[in-house]
Amino acid sequence: MSSVMQPQPHTSPDPLLLAGVEYKSRLLVGTGKYKDLDETRAATEASGAEIVTVAIRRTNIGQNPNEPSLLEVISPQKYTLLPNTAGCYTASDAVRTCRLARELLDGHELVKLEVLGDEQTLFPDIIQTLEATEILVKDGFKIMVYTNDDPIIAKRFEDMGCVAVMPLAAPIGSGLGIRNPHNIRTIVENASVPILVDAGVGTASDAAIAMELGCDGVLMNTAIAGAQDPVLMASAMKKGIEAGREAFRAGRIPRKRFASASSPIDGMFF
Repeated sequence: MSSVMQPQPHTSPDPLLLAGVEYKSRLLVGTGKYKDLDETRAATEASGAEIVTVAIRRTNIGQNPNEPSLLEVISPQKYTLLPNTAGCYTASDAVRTCRLARELLDGHELVKLEVLGDEQTLFPDIIQTLEATEILVKDGFKIMVYTNDDPIIAKRFEDMGCVAVMPLAAPIGSGLGIRNPHNIRTIVENASVPILVDAGVGTASDAAIAMELGCDGVLMNTAIAGAQDPVLMASAMKKGIEAGREAFRAGRIPRKRFASASSPIDGMFF
């Protein structure tokens, strides 16, 4: 029998805790831009995501009874649905959309709030987002808020009662990756609620970088749905998220200007 100790698998749980609920996956995915519902289903399954966003203004979840419903392929019994206010440019529109989602989903209170500033950049209108947040928090909603990468504003949303803050990595759908990692890290280091990168991810390495910065998760849609093979890209994103999270927990070596021998010779005799 070998006396060499065999490595033991790492089994300690590392769940994402969001609004009091634990999730195994730290990847959140959207449901728009796919060629059909079958591709939506297949990519969502390949991603391993447990939280799925739904654009209430653009997606049928029962409000249009004569059209195919997303709920036919994305079951609320299997996934946590995250209604979002995509396409809203005023606080009043966003509030109205969240209330519609709550009505359609039998009292569902977890929502992703985004209030956009203009159609070209799709950057958030922070003033309108702050106004909508104040109304919705008072109305009992659990807000995951899309914002810019300003650490001061991120902390303000947390203080207002948002259950998660979601700074952009780059403009929505741009695929540019993490453009300001220093701000993202500052937001993470000063947060007491989950921080999830939202918007701008292009490929699996971008997702890994977000996780290595200490983010609690990543939300994406275009990076998967717009890929040449969305199902394969969904699988890649799942692995990128997992690898980045493990690397963050493991603790990377410090960067050094000069080389450091892999096998030090200090203390050896010749």
